[in-house]
Amino acid sequence: MHQVPLYIGGEMRQSTSSQWLDVLNPANQEVLAQVPLATEDEVNEAIASAKEAFKTWKDVPVTERARIMMRYAQLLKEHHDEIATIICHELGKTFEDAKGDVWRGIEVVEQAANAPSNMMGETVSNVARNIDTYSLIQPLGVCAGITPFNFPAMIPLWMFPLAIVCGNTFVLKPSEQDPLTPMRLVELFEEAGAPKGVLQVVHGAKDQVNQILEHDDVRAISFVGSCAVGQYIYDKGTANLKRVQCCVGAKNHLVVMPDAHKENVINNLVGSSVGAAGQRCMGISVAVFVGQSKQWVDDLKTALSKVHPGTWDNQDAAYGPQTTAAAKERILSLIAKGKEEGAECLLDGSDCTVEGYEKGNWVGPTLFANVTPDMAIYREEIFGPVLCCVFVDTLEEAIALINDNPYGNGTSLFTASGAAARKFQHHIEVGQVGINVPIPVPLPFFSFTGWKGSFYGDQHTYGKQGVRFYTETKTITARWFEDDAVSGPNMSINLK
Repeated sequence: MHQVPLYIGGEMRQSTSSQWLDVLNPANQEVLAQVPLATEDEVNEAIASAKEAFKTWKDVPVTERARIMMRYAQLLKEHHDEIATIICHELGKTFEDAKGDVWRGIEVVEQAANAPSNMMGETVSNVARNIDTYSLIQPLGVCAGITPFNFPAMIPLWMFPLAIVCGNTFVLKPSEQDPLTPMRLVELFEEAGAPKGVLQVVHGAKDQVNQILEHDDVRAISFVGSCAVGQYIYDKGTANLKRVQCCVGAKNHLVVMPDAHKENVINNLVGSSVGAAGQRCMGISVAVFVGQSKQWVDDLKTALSKVHPGTWDNQDAAYGPQTTAAAKERILSLIAKGKEEGAECLLDGSDCTVEGYEKGNWVGPTLFANVTPDMAIYREEIFGPVLCCVFVDTLEEAIALINDNPYGNGTSLFTASGAAARKFQHHIEVGQVGINVPIPVPLPFFSFTGWKGSFYGDQHTYGKQGVRFYTETKTITARWFEDDAVSGPNMSINLK
């Protein structure tokens, strides 16, 4: 049985822990490996190693740090399909979906290589007579990341490359459900020339996270995951005087105007609602049909009924299994509750199976109509291949509906009207807006900007805000006197 190692002080090592968890293939429940819950001493050693490495790493020229990221991006591209295959086995994604997971991470590494530009300070000459003021952008110290299961390549790559290229060192605590992918990322980072100690990896669960949150030497925490865990991490991290950013839950709406391109709407709703088995925080879980567009629901049902889950190497599969049996049971319970509460279940994926993989965590495409905001399937983040349809009469009603929702991660509008699009993007209270784009995840030279209950913190992930999160600004005000001479040991300068 393969035992997933820790990565401490630049070395892969076996944990001495007595507690280990199975890493399962969600398509067939095969045990792929075992991952340790790191001991208290191991977590402390990882943080201490990162602290020691920071002493020298912060003084490495930013151009040299950027070149490591350039080499790292190239290695990730060379091993792109290999990493995607690891994701397929331990998470169950289809191959195309897994490749997208890797590629979106590579894009952030490419942006990290732009650190010399992103870390430029500001200067104002002569703020007072013969006095200049300028700012320097400098690293924090030891930073940490706690990442979720659903994007085991992309989300770690959101964090540690940017933090490290800014001059920090980093402790990564990846999801215990799919740790094989991030460990491969670490191996390639080392191959790219990263010095020992700048990146550490410890595995674990709540106890290990608490230790990171409470440790005096950890300056900043990045997290992506559920609302409940994110709120806990934000509260505990800030209580321990740490800088914290938490990307958490979502309930993303796609608004359909009657003038939209019907075929585009249906195709995009299918892909954005059940893609990745619905296990993505920017997936669409609510379709809001305005006016006569509600007539398209039957066509949507027909299109959804043609897609089905399957194994990663089945090219006809639209998506893979849920990651765990517990996640599947939670989704099935919410589907059942939707029926009980009066929603019209047009398509029910509760009894889905895949031939030859009957033990897999399968849920078929599920479509509800006449959903109202008081229903559990509307209120809760289902995180599965379930789409809820809501009907309204006007765009103004759709905007009010979305703005009343406690989440604000992403939303989209499909329309042929520039006026409707402008009104929507101006008045909507959501951080990431798509116009005829179903999943408006920004490229990494922008920042991932969830609002309201979808984000806890002040500076968002990656982009310019990510650089600000991982750095401090030092402002210097300087005055030099023009005396007849400046003298000192071995020095005599006549300024006149």
